[in-house]
Amino acid sequence: MEAVLWYVFTGTRGGPNRARLVRAVDERPRNANQLADALDLDYKTVRHHLDVLVDNNVLEASGDGYGDIYLPTDQARTHWETVEEILAEVE
Repeated sequence: MEAVLWYVFTGTRGGPNRARLVRAVDERPRNANQLADALDLDYKTVRHHLDVLVDNNVLEASGDGYGDIYLPTDQARTHWETVEEILAEVE
């Protein structure tokens, strides 16, 4: 999991925005539209990064599809010290 976390946040151009998204949902679970508004990002950009974070088991969606709320996965929570270390480096 640690290698995946480093890749997702530092191995690609979108790392800083993914870090902002993880910080935001850690603070309070939100849907994509709420995240776009809170972080002043384009909705499609948020959707793209949420898909990457879900595909890599960092975040999970909760809901029935439309308006899903995102929150950290149990696996990410298990490695939260590593997540914090990486986010501090990226931010």
